Amino acid sequence: MADINMGAKTAETVSPLAERQNLAAGLVDPVWDIIELLFFAYRDFVGDPDEVLLKLGFGRAHHRVLHFVNRNPGMKVADLLDILNITKQSLGRVLKQLVDQSYVVQKEGAQDRRQRLLFVTAKGEALALKLAGLQTERITRAFGELGPGAHEAARRLRQIARADRAAKPRS
Repeated sequence: MADINMGAKTAETVSPLAERQNLAAGLVDPVWDIIELLFFAYRDFVGDPDEVLLKLGFGRAHHRVLHFVNRNPGMKVADLLDILNITKQSLGRVLKQLVDQSYVVQKEGAQDRRQRLLFVTAKGEALALKLAGLQTERITRAFGELGPGAHEAARRLRQIARADRAAKPRS
């Protein structure tokens, strides 16, 4: 799939009516180049792991679960639900597959036996590290082209995720 031309729109290409509507509504013009950059970056960033996961019959949801459980051994299912912002039903389906195929194990909590604590198995850790390795290679290549300070600049993009949380009250 070819990327589209991501050049910035000029003033002549923006409809005067759209400009007036945006101004009247208090909106700023969309930052199309950044929006598209993030779409393409995400597509390519998950593309390499997607190929590996597809061969195993897994998808992106499996990747996210493996990633966070590998990074947080013993995390509660409730905490994973909060991180992923998905329903119990969605997580249950993905988790069942990962448990059935011995990538993840569930254990009851020591203090509260109702808690389900999640751990990756050696097989799960190997897959999580393989997927992270593919993504790390892509990041390393990109940062190498950007030069010193690229890693820290990229970390500041976290503000995109936080901006939504600050604007919306959690229910």
